[in-house]
Amino acid sequence: MDARRAEDGRVDRAIWVVVAAKLFVQLAYANGYGWFRDELYYLACARRLAWGYVDHPPFSIALLKLETAIFGESRFAVRLAPAIAGALLVWLAARIAREMGGARVAQVIAAVAVLACPEYLALDHFYSMNALELVLWAGAACVVARVLRGGATRRAWIALGVVLGLGMLNKTSVLWLVGGIAVGLVATKERRLLASAGPWIALAIMTAIFAPHVAWQIENGWPTREWMKMAMEHKMIAVSPLAFLSAQVLDMNPLSAPLWIAGLAALLAWRPLERWRALGVAYVAVLALLLASQRVRPGYLAPAYPMLFAAGGVVAERVARWIAAAYGAALVASGAAIAPLALPILPAPTYVAYARALGQTPSTTEKKEMGVLPQFFADMFGWEELAAAVEKAAATLAPDERRDAVVFAGNYGEAGALEKFGSVPVVCGHNNYWLWGAHGASGRVVILVGADEGAILERYDRADYVTTFEHPYVMPYENHLKIFVARDRKEPLAPSWSKLKHYD
Repeated sequence: MDARRAEDGRVDRAIWVVVAAKLFVQLAYANGYGWFRDELYYLACARRLAWGYVDHPPFSIALLKLETAIFGESRFAVRLAPAIAGALLVWLAARIAREMGGARVAQVIAAVAVLACPEYLALDHFYSMNALELVLWAGAACVVARVLRGGATRRAWIALGVVLGLGMLNKTSVLWLVGGIAVGLVATKERRLLASAGPWIALAIMTAIFAPHVAWQIENGWPTREWMKMAMEHKMIAVSPLAFLSAQVLDMNPLSAPLWIAGLAALLAWRPLERWRALGVAYVAVLALLLASQRVRPGYLAPAYPMLFAAGGVVAERVARWIAAAYGAALVASGAAIAPLALPILPAPTYVAYARALGQTPSTTEKKEMGVLPQFFADMFGWEELAAAVEKAAATLAPDERRDAVVFAGNYGEAGALEKFGSVPVVCGHNNYWLWGAHGASGRVVILVGADEGAILERYDRADYVTTFEHPYVMPYENHLKIFVARDRKEPLAPSWSKLKHYD
């Protein structure tokens, strides 16, 4: 091995082919189907910059604000960032393999495993904190791998603190990784590092970066804590340990399971990777935590796999180099076959037939009835049509009514869509929309989405039905939504706002 290249951690040039392939795939289908519901909500948050939001910290929102300021709010422009993040994730997997002593074969296999992973294809398709989370976890794992290789310099610890701080400011589940790394260090001979200043410098930097969000939580009464409690109790379905583990195999690509399982086993028990054992222990610690919780999405563990792919690549290079090329090609082929389940490659009717042929049925990790599409795809349909239906209701208003009118949406997805595609101010009691308030709306004229006429008349003097929103591919709870124009609220909207909050 070239000593200079080992020192600077430079990845093999062949990796750039895989990086380019990942970027191409994500951008090629960036406009597939339509806007994802969370993207519309994120755009609404980006118009109201703050140090926090009910259901996520601010980093992803600040980045989205910068991205849209430069490139605009088209769907393709918004999805540039997650596509680039996905390409960076490929590079980081190869870099981790390099830090573990892997040469070209190890790096390419690790990179290809990321490319062929359906979970990553899906998360890198739309803008959210999840695509950034993948990169930040992998970035932290890369720095830790370098530290464990013997690069425990002050610069490395500072870099780790910055990456973990941004990770916390992006999604607080990075705290699982922090805890896992801590357990990994304590449980291995690398605990000697805790006697140095480095880990504590990293912890101090992470805390300082995250502190403004903590201040926002305090100022707003810890809304995220309430949101998490409500989501766990009323939204998330229980996942058995067996179902959770099975999902890891399916979501990462079943053909990659031998790779990451070998990587985990090697980190825990193989002498050539003993130096990086703390990373294997960190994975086990996070896995144990999530298994104990049960009411979690299997995808919560997805950010931990690039380091296992990297370790598996090292095993393949040293133990089974002769089959590495064939295995890599098989990973690519399997990834291509699975890709339509993760990316909007096929027209919806064709997708339904394809999924059925593979034995896949629509699923969700939430307590919701399913339609013909899985929730991930269903949430990409119907938003502009819903806004058109609301505009039809707005067209029935007299000019003086139009000046006072607001739309009351049922959830943040509807509210974000109506805010982007509609012309009437939007209010909503869901998550951060509740914190943003009623904007002085009197309640004299309100367009209500998805309400029942009887319930409307309990709060308003008059309710006029206008139309019903229907779409064949949306989630059932978003379908057949009746749209009314309600007039003369019996209790003004602002004083009753506290009763309209729902966090989940």
